[in-house]
Amino acid sequence: MQDSHITNKDSQKRNFFEIPAIPDSVWTNPLHFIAFGFGSGTIPFAPGTFGTLFAIPFYLMAHVFSNLTYLFITLLVVLASILICEKVSRDVSVDDHQGMCLDEFAGFFVTMINAPYGWQWVVLGFILFRVFDIWKPWPIRFFDKNLHGGFGMIFDDVLAGLYGFIIIQFLSNIIR
Repeated sequence: MQDSHITNKDSQKRNFFEIPAIPDSVWTNPLHFIAFGFGSGTIPFAPGTFGTLFAIPFYLMAHVFSNLTYLFITLLVVLASILICEKVSRDVSVDDHQGMCLDEFAGFFVTMINAPYGWQWVVLGFILFRVFDIWKPWPIRFFDKNLHGGFGMIFDDVLAGLYGFIIIQFLSNIIR
């Protein structure tokens, strides 16, 4: 007879591709909805990629402003993301829930600072941000493993965004 008892430690072990259950509060609590990337983090696979895709329309709305205003909006997105993700992580009792993809919004906004206008740059920014967010080259991986809470959730994506930003600026200066 098999022992059907599963210890708490066993239940906490997860497959790499398994995403913790999406809390119902995503659909009833506005902060949870925002933290889960306006619902994009509830998609059962590749929530970070879908979160970044959902960030594109928000970027396009913000991109019409001056560079200084866009920079201010990006700073507000980053700071608000830190606070929102910190609170929602505590609310759902999961540190850095994979479905919480507001950090992708913040990172993508950083990538697209001063990006030239055009769909090609949006696609390039999307690809660069996702590559650096997934690959996590030094020091991104270090901070991802060692910083926790809302700041830790957002900071590694901001760094990935900075890597993408640098490449976009370099390429746009060569093309101009």
